[in-house]
Amino acid sequence: MEEKEFEKVNMFGKGNPNDAFAKYFVGNSYLNPLVDNTSPIFLANVTFEPGCRNNWHIHHASKNGGQILICTAGYGWYQEEGKEAVSLEPGKVIVIPANVKHWHGAKKDSWFSHIAIEVPGEDTKNEWCEKVTDEEYNDLEVTIKKVN
Repeated sequence: MEEKEFEKVNMFGKGNPNDAFAKYFVGNSYLNPLVDNTSPIFLANVTFEPGCRNNWHIHHASKNGGQILICTAGYGWYQEEGKEAVSLEPGKVIVIPANVKHWHGAKKDSWFSHIAIEVPGEDTKNEWCEKVTDEEYNDLEVTIKKVN
């Protein structure tokens, strides 16, 4: 999906460059907070340029916690450690339990946005891990094409 087409369907807006977390992404991402900082739940639209993905990461919590992704525009990937990648499209909802190592981002040929919801919990903290390598990422496209 090209950027101009994507902007027409990205109903929550691209937002600003995600500079504060840029070191945890391959490629450019954008952040549009949907609630102010007085909200008890963090809710933001995250936009990824084609090929952009975040590093492997974990939303730690001793009770409850985790993350919910609501896919809103474009096409992307989600993968948990040790599992097959899941193709993302508008309307897809991903519930990520606390303490699960995972990553998410855009497909190579599409912009992608999702609303990210940080699930409240006890003793929550995010741990950013290693990058998703180009080899790991590119293998997703090859594997999917072979299966289809």
